[in-house]
Amino acid sequence: MKALLCKTHGLPDKLVYEDAPDPVPGAGQVVVDMKAAGVNFPDVLIIQNKYQFKPELPFSPGGELAGVVSAVGEGVTHVKVGDHVIGSCGYGAFAEKVLVPAAKTIPIPEGIPFDTAAAFTLTYGTSYHALKDRGELKAGETLLVLGAAGGVGLAAVEIGKALGARVIAAASSPEKLAVCKEHGADELIDYTREDLRERLKALTGDKGPDVIYDPVGGEYAEPAFRSIGWRGRYLVVGFANGEIPKLPLNLALLKGASLVGVFWGAFVAREPKHFQQDLAVMFGWIKEGKLRPHISGHFPLKDGARAIEHLMNRQAVGKVLITA
Repeated sequence: MKALLCKTHGLPDKLVYEDAPDPVPGAGQVVVDMKAAGVNFPDVLIIQNKYQFKPELPFSPGGELAGVVSAVGEGVTHVKVGDHVIGSCGYGAFAEKVLVPAAKTIPIPEGIPFDTAAAFTLTYGTSYHALKDRGELKAGETLLVLGAAGGVGLAAVEIGKALGARVIAAASSPEKLAVCKEHGADELIDYTREDLRERLKALTGDKGPDVIYDPVGGEYAEPAFRSIGWRGRYLVVGFANGEIPKLPLNLALLKGASLVGVFWGAFVAREPKHFQQDLAVMFGWIKEGKLRPHISGHFPLKDGARAIEHLMNRQAVGKVLITA
């Protein structure tokens, strides 16, 4: 098979596209022929040896995929050869054939295409867990989404609307904000041209947002947290900016506000039944048209390094996919 391999830690241009041995499933494992694989921010980090998980070299990046089961190992009963599945694997998805723990394969509901399925699990799973479970977002509350045009950001916009919230989307260009509007955002903030705090005051009548979803970090974290409403919940989702902000903790005291960590990968590992329940809800929302994953780029496997660069350079709006 062909695979995109990381043999030396570094930027995407260090990745190589070459032959690799076909995987053989052991007990409790399946092999999935990849049809589409999602590109996510952890892929940018893992190839630079900056992520929480550090696989041994060489390895293929890519943590989520959709495809067809081509082999099953001993003890696997809930999926069979020929099934269309979503797979979560941490790394290894950017290859023609992918070894996946059977427990982390989920049958794709009928009518959902491979690219939609591959664009769905991590971004929508993260955002649903963040907003519903960790943020306890309620109908009628106001949600601010930073980095709203990214994969998890757009998912948060849609999920916030599905939960009945008023959604304020903040992004870095009119073009990105236009996509946020198409996906349900009620209000828009271009934080490269507008003062974030002043705009939030105007939009919320000086009350501030109830929940802030932050997958970006960096310079906008503190002004956003200073704007949060009473009993607000600030969701720490990630640091796509590359800078981990340092917030004065007296702000949490003064607002009666909470800083809430969101680690979706650990949630899935520790609470798999809860995750399955989340997926069932979201699959239903896809069929109802409430969730519409936005895919801004398809890259063939041989050009997978360009797909990661596209994401790393903030050129992506919504989701970027690699296809076999």
